Amino acid sequence: MSVDSTKFNEELQAAIDYAHQVTGEKGETSPEAAAAWDLVEEMRAEVSHQHQGPKKTDFDRYLENNPEAIEGLMYDT
Repeated sequence: MSVDSTKFNEELQAAIDYAHQVTGEKGETSPEAAAAWDLVEEMRAEVSHQHQGPKKTDFDRYLENNPEAIEGLMYDT
C-alpha cells in the first residue's frame, strides 16, 4: 500500500489515536502503550522509507546525459 494513499493516512491516524488512548488508560510505561507506539513508529518509518529515492551516482547521471556512452554498455561474459 502506498503511504500517500488516504487509507494509509487514516490507518496511521487511527494508530496514533489508539496509542494515545492506551497510554491514557494503561499508563506511559505499560507494555500495551509501548506496543501501540511501536506500531506508530513503524508506520512513520515506512513513510520515510518510501519517500527516499535511490541516490544517483555521478556515473548514473553521466549515463543519463550520454546514453550512447561506451562506458554504459553491458556485456555478457
